Amino acid sequence: QLKEELSRIVGSLIENYDPLNNDERNLEDAWDYVQMQIACCGWTGAKDWENNEILINQSMTAYPCSCSNSSEDIKVDSGFCNLDVPVNGTATYADWPVHEQGCMEGVEKWLKDNLGVILGVCTGVAVIELLGMILSISLCKNIHSEDYTKVPKS
Repeated sequence: QLKEELSRIVGSLIENYDPLNNDERNLEDAWDYVQMQIACCGWTGAKDWENNEILINQSMTAYPCSCSNSSEDIKVDSGFCNLDVPVNGTATYADWPVHEQGCMEGVEKWLKDNLGVILGVCTGVAVIELLGMILSISLCKNIHSEDYTKVPKS
């Protein structure tokens, strides 16, 4: 279930990836970071990027820089890089100098490795919030309303 949801989110992110659009900038930067760190491209593979509208409009003569496996592109970690050799005006993902494997396995492995830490932090936060709530309830119960009937009226 989680796998399908993650797959759908990443698929939509790749499809709508636009370096000029700042609305999704944080999510796009995070995905670029994942692709660089895990040395992967797309969710199931570089072919996923063929669904991106901007790359389709450029006849696949550009590719995501964060996927690149060439040492020259390491300076550029986001957005699209242009292919040096235009293959008669059109290209496919097979012509890109990018990593072959998708990020799915790497992301799943990272989630499994760090699940303990993530759950631990969430549990810690929940316990602290619960203690705060109990404390505030007990404080409210201990506040007695004052009896102002004895105060002389001026």
